[in-house]
Amino acid sequence: MERDKILEYLLNPLHHYGAVKEKFFTAFGFRADDWQIFAESLRDHGRKHEIVRTHETGFGPRYIVEGELNTPADRSPRVRKIWQFDKGAIAPRLITAYPLENS
Repeated sequence: MERDKILEYLLNPLHHYGAVKEKFFTAFGFRADDWQIFAESLRDHGRKHEIVRTHETGFGPRYIVEGELNTPADRSPRVRKIWQFDKGAIAPRLITAYPLENS
């Protein structure tokens, strides 16, 4: 899991695009000072839910996974995560995560 992606983007209230996501994820109990809990929840999300769509980019394939996310607040909002498997990489990297409608 990419520490910087979580801390500098998804849980960063000052990030131009990430601030809205930070507000959403912190409302469900995720915190920057305990970012590993968020990382594990994102990994678990990927293990529990099927890939709903794949498309090729110039860097490698992107995988979209959707489903309920376990949270510290014991609520399960529906989120979409996007992973990319860069050419030559041995593991996919997290591109983004965000709420689905009606979460």
